[in-house]
Amino acid sequence: MNYNGLKEDKRLVKAVPSARQIAYENMEFFCFIHFTVNTFTGSEWGDGTEPESIFNPTELDARQWAKTAAEGGMKGLILTCKHHDGFCLWPSKYTEHSIKNSPYKNGKGDIVRETAEACREFGLKFGVYLSPWDRNNSSYGKGKEYDDYYLNQLTELLTEYGDIFVIWLDGACGEGPNGKVQKYDWQRYYKVMRELQPNAVISISGPDIRWCGNEAGEVRPSEWSVVAKDMTDPAITAALSQQEDNEEFRNRPLDETQTDLGSRERLANEKELAWYPAETDVSIRPGWFYHEEEDDQVRSFENLKDIYLKSVGGNTTLLLNLPPMKNGRIHETDAANLKQLGEFIENTFKYNLVDEAGITSIPPLDCWEKEPTVLRNDDYETYFMNEAGTNKLMIKINWIEKKKLNYLVLKEAIPFSQRVEKFKVCYEENGSMKECYNGTTIGYKKIIDLKGIQTDFLAIVIEDSRVAPVMSFVGVY
Repeated sequence: MNYNGLKEDKRLVKAVPSARQIAYENMEFFCFIHFTVNTFTGSEWGDGTEPESIFNPTELDARQWAKTAAEGGMKGLILTCKHHDGFCLWPSKYTEHSIKNSPYKNGKGDIVRETAEACREFGLKFGVYLSPWDRNNSSYGKGKEYDDYYLNQLTELLTEYGDIFVIWLDGACGEGPNGKVQKYDWQRYYKVMRELQPNAVISISGPDIRWCGNEAGEVRPSEWSVVAKDMTDPAITAALSQQEDNEEFRNRPLDETQTDLGSRERLANEKELAWYPAETDVSIRPGWFYHEEEDDQVRSFENLKDIYLKSVGGNTTLLLNLPPMKNGRIHETDAANLKQLGEFIENTFKYNLVDEAGITSIPPLDCWEKEPTVLRNDDYETYFMNEAGTNKLMIKINWIEKKKLNYLVLKEAIPFSQRVEKFKVCYEENGSMKECYNGTTIGYKKIIDLKGIQTDFLAIVIEDSRVAPVMSFVGVY
């Protein structure tokens, strides 16, 4: 019997990630670029009636976007190729409401191509956002006619710009120019996406990555990647998504009724489960698009650091929005604060103190008779797997002399699902053991702030797991 009174349920670990989900989670941290006619009108949601002539970013340099993202420690960049206003940042053959009819480069520009090329130059993966809601197109709300239009544009994006690592689908769905609302043919959309970009994850209103539930950078204390299968239904995301421009929504905390998505109690009566990990999406400013009146409201380095540690360090990926100015460049304050974060990430997690420590465990060997020294390797090729039925594990790390410890990083081997439900961290001080952290889930990655404790001994004590735990990495910094 386990600590929460429920017996071991092997069903809970049969939900495992796909190769594309593993690759995505390994990237951890991405850039969002929100840029369209809204940047020039000062709005958050355009209505589709904006004249193409207002779109003229005279100093746009996609290389500056990619360089800023790379310096910030990001591994990918997602561009809003078309937001709800229907204006396309590429010369789509299927609409006149696009960059081809704007003054930008005399109608010869293609910001999607420029961004994809800049990403390749700076070692970033490139992703696309194509809003299913289109407030400009007259076929919106007409069923198959609009689905055909949407898939034509999707096909342009997925066949003309190289490898795409994510297709980001917004849950917003409102009226089109004719007053009608479209019922999206999601399954048809997904089929085309899988055929054209089989390695891309389909996020938010898609089956691969879910929205964390808010836009404020908040993360659940216990974030589970294994949830009820029906959560992958885009109708649920749509019901929870913002349906009108609303500042209160952007800053709302987590919905308390949604804080538990994956406990044994929550999943006890679910027939089907799915690996559906969370993404934290948040903007560096109050709005998603640039507004000069928000220049003094840019998130500070300290705030960005806090969000990073809680999101990437709380079993979610982090998608941080950087909205370019009217001239097409990212504001110097945004870039500077993000660069500080990138330097913090690089410098803080550069040298793993476990490499110079002794590492032992109880049990001393795993089910394959491997020693816990394999936990120094940050990959899924090696891991430490308890024997079936042994749900507890203690990992002991000791140094010859005292070290100042700032952060502990723990990773489960997620190809075997998410298993750990309860653990604590202890250290030795003046000959006695003290507890410095008590937690529940680990998942892909857990970052624990050790607050600069000085010790020569650290113990990670896994007190309960769904089935035998499988750990892949321990890092101390």
